[in-house]
Amino acid sequence: MLLDTLGHSFRNRVIRFNFHRSGETVSRYFKAALHAVGELRNEFIKDCISVIDETHIKARVPKENEVAFRERKPSLTQNVLAAVDFDLRITYVLAGWEGSAHDAAVLKNALERSDGLRVPAGKYYLADGGYSTRNGFISTYRATRYHLKENSNELFNLQHSSLCTTVERAFGSLKNHFTIIKCEPYFPLQTQVEIVIVCCILHNWIVTEGGDEFIQSEDEWARRSHFRSRDQAAVEDSREWLDKRDEIAQFMWTRMQNYGY
Repeated sequence: MLLDTLGHSFRNRVIRFNFHRSGETVSRYFKAALHAVGELRNEFIKDCISVIDETHIKARVPKENEVAFRERKPSLTQNVLAAVDFDLRITYVLAGWEGSAHDAAVLKNALERSDGLRVPAGKYYLADGGYSTRNGFISTYRATRYHLKENSNELFNLQHSSLCTTVERAFGSLKNHFTIIKCEPYFPLQTQVEIVIVCCILHNWIVTEGGDEFIQSEDEWARRSHFRSRDQAAVEDSREWLDKRDEIAQFMWTRMQNYGY
């Protein structure tokens, strides 16, 4: 019942007919299944440094809250922050933020929560230009091209953006698998949040078990996508981590100059 609802966005009456159960039973089973799968969340959260990014998923909220959930596009959305490792597993997800919320504000909340995103000492996540370069997070060089490698900054942006396609490919697979998160929702907001989390857990199970026809190869994704630059981020960078980024960029540049790769 849960998989039919998530995978096809079937309403209660359709599930009721398909499984020959009452509407009350379908609703009870659906809520119980959401809770049961949600309990597995910790099993899939690994202490793995990877890529962070956000995606917008359609939302339904009371009329008085619509302005906050309306992003740049006309539709209402929740802003979902996720960390994705290089095996395309979603290692952290924070759902439920208003669609108009700035990515940096959502990340700040993720770091402040008792069950939030953790960065081991000396490690870091890759993040795009919508985030600052700060303790535990390294974004691209702003106002610098992505597709060339004529200097260390461009080479860094090229490699950084190539790695960051990981999160976009995972988001694409997630939304293609679970039609419910692409459709106009009809559940209360808290249930919408739980659905996103459960879909992420099921995505991890699919990826871990091997074989996902919805995941594009890196080369195919690169041909169909354009690197995004979000230099408008009104956030403050950390000098220490800017220097760390420079060290990484210079190391890659020196290596390419000396060894050709």
